[in-house]
Amino acid sequence: MGGGHDFDALLDRRGTNAWKYEFCRTVLQDPEVIPMWVADMDFAAPPAVVAAVSERAAHGAFGYHYVPPSFWEAVVEWLRTRWRWEIRREWLIRSPGTVTALNLCVRAFTEPGDGVIVQTPVYYPFFAAAESNGRSIVRNPLRYADGRWTMDFEDFERRAGGRNRLLILCSPHNPVGRVWARDELERLADIVLARDLVVVSDEIHGDLVLPGRAHVPFASLSEAAAARTVTLIAPSKTFNLAGLSASAAAASNPGLLERLKREHRAAGLSLPNIFGTTAMETAYRRGADWLDALLTYLAENQDWAAGFLAERVPEIRLLRSEGTYLALLDCRALNLDQKALNEFFIREAKVYFSDGSLFGDELQGFERLNFACPRSVLAEALSRVERAVAGLRARGF
Repeated sequence: MGGGHDFDALLDRRGTNAWKYEFCRTVLQDPEVIPMWVADMDFAAPPAVVAAVSERAAHGAFGYHYVPPSFWEAVVEWLRTRWRWEIRREWLIRSPGTVTALNLCVRAFTEPGDGVIVQTPVYYPFFAAAESNGRSIVRNPLRYADGRWTMDFEDFERRAGGRNRLLILCSPHNPVGRVWARDELERLADIVLARDLVVVSDEIHGDLVLPGRAHVPFASLSEAAAARTVTLIAPSKTFNLAGLSASAAAASNPGLLERLKREHRAAGLSLPNIFGTTAMETAYRRGADWLDALLTYLAENQDWAAGFLAERVPEIRLLRSEGTYLALLDCRALNLDQKALNEFFIREAKVYFSDGSLFGDELQGFERLNFACPRSVLAEALSRVERAVAGLRARGF
């Protein structure tokens, strides 16, 4: 429970074409596997959002849809109150989703053959956004020491500039869970400005910052940083609305915004999703209390999982996330290569995590855990892991 919201309630998503579960049934061919992988919560959206979408559906007419001024006002007010970031309506453009926006930004701000800098390990659609559009991936690996990931500024400075003209920043970072501090972002911004880069800042986890941290939008650092930045925002992760195809991008630089708008027009993305518009505005207007309760529950889930593994499965270490509802599991002590590790969890534990190596070679021997689920589900999944590791231990791994 949390703030009057029952996050312990079990939500049966089987039979709803939820990819999180259908993947286990159709691809893994084992519906008994517990899915703890894709960044999709096992909680219903806020009641106000469900009610608003239901009311709109009850009307019965779903023709061409106009995005009302109130929608944009809700976005601006949300960013002002939750992120302490003052933006203007004219800086915003609607997008059907963040992955779509990433691809459009790559096309808008680079040319074929240019380099796109990514800070690995990172959300793997960043790689696809570059490669599928004929650009090259330039890796600026994060540094890992003592369970903490940090940026390698010296390496970034060496790689930035020339035809490496775009940085896709993940903030907060998926999958390592860092909420970048202001001084880290300011040091990054100094190099961006010196090397004349454009930054596409994926900040869709910006609302999911756990206690003790604060999200700092990259574009809020200075007018100079803002002039080189397109910020991607969405309620999809925050309120579990990914299937409604509603997000936005913000840029104070009219030139950058117009280039992005041209790509939207060229891709024929002019029509909004009527339910996505309704859900996004309602979430931003009436979802704050629900989100506050969710963040408390997520923090408690992570604490519980970290404690369980430390006590019962010491071979697996949970690296605490500062933001998002995703955490890395360091499984290297099990002495399994990545393929064997994945198969071990699927076949012996009957739990499916995200393969760490998908995010970059830095995560060989790691898995990504989604802990946005009822505590009983998390407990069952990790209990299965405990039993499977006990069997592995008995075989003398």
